[in-house]
Amino acid sequence: MIPVEGHKGLYRDEKSNAIVNCNDYEYQEYLRAKNSSLEEKNEIENLKTELTEIKSLLAKLLENKT
Repeated sequence: MIPVEGHKGLYRDEKSNAIVNCNDYEYQEYLRAKNSSLEEKNEIENLKTELTEIKSLLAKLLENKT
């Protein structure tokens, strides 16, 4: 691999001409950010599901009172 000028940890693959980041710390930071984002999305989806369930239960309570 060929080092990219002015960019520590970046290399150009000779066969594919792709830029490859060989900095382990940056890769671990990327993975942490990605996992954090996925956890937030899952939490939001869970809250949406729970809110839908609460709405449904409230609607049933209102139906039973009338």
